[in-house]
Amino acid sequence: MRLKGKVALVTGAGSGFGAGIARRFAEEGATVVVNDISSSGEKIAHEIGGRFVRGDVTRAADWAKLVREAGDLAIVVNNAGWTHRNKPYVEVTEAEFDRVYAVNVKSIYLSALHAVPVFRKRGGGSIVNIASTAGVRPRPGLTVYNSSKGAVINMSKSMAAEFGPDKIRVNCVNPVFSPETGLSAEFVGGTISEEMKRKFLATIPLGRFSTPLDVANACLYLASDEAAMVSGVCIEVDGARCV
Repeated sequence: MRLKGKVALVTGAGSGFGAGIARRFAEEGATVVVNDISSSGEKIAHEIGGRFVRGDVTRAADWAKLVREAGDLAIVVNNAGWTHRNKPYVEVTEAEFDRVYAVNVKSIYLSALHAVPVFRKRGGGSIVNIASTAGVRPRPGLTVYNSSKGAVINMSKSMAAEFGPDKIRVNCVNPVFSPETGLSAEFVGGTISEEMKRKFLATIPLGRFSTPLDVANACLYLASDEAAMVSGVCIEVDGARCV
C-alpha cells in the first residue's frame, strides 16, 4: 500500500497506459480520480473504486474542475497525449501541430497552474509526466510529436528545479512504442501489421514492447515516498531502446 491515503489524478486514464496507471495506483491504496475526454474513463473508475471526472486537458476551466473535485490532491500523472500520423514533416498541418502541442505540452503547463497551489498548501506533492522515448531518440515521420515530447522532458526538469523548495517533485517517464495504446496505429502510419510489429520489436534489445503495467510501475515508484529524493529525472521504460 505504497500510496495509501493519497489522492491521485491520472489524465487520459480511460485506456492504455493511463488505465494501467490508474489500476496500479488503486492497488497500492490511492484514491484515484480518473480523467478522460470521453466516457471510457467511467468503466475504469468503476472497476477500481475511483471517481471519473470528464475533462479536456487543453482547457484551463476543465483543469480547475479536475483539481477542485479531487480535493486533497497529492499526485498528478499527466498521461493524456496526442500525435499526428506518421508522415513527412511538410505534410503535418498547422491544425495537427497545434493539437499535438495543446494536448502534450499545454496540458502540463495548465496542470501545474492549478495543482501547485494545492500542493503548496498541503506541504508538497508529486507530478509525473508521461513523455516518450521519441523525446530522447527521435526518428523521422513523427517530428512534431517528437519535439513536443522533448519539450515535456525539458519542462519537467525545469519544473523540478523551480518547485523543489515547495517540496513538489516533478519527474518523467518515457515509454517505448506499445501496440496496446490508442495512438499506436498513428505512430506507424495507420495500420498495425505483424510486419510493422516485427520492425519495431527489432529495435528493442529486451525483445518485447512496453506494457501498461511496465509504465505504471515506473510511475508508482516516482509517485511514492520511496522516491522522496528523486526529482527532475526521466526513466526510460524501453528495454534499452534508447541506449
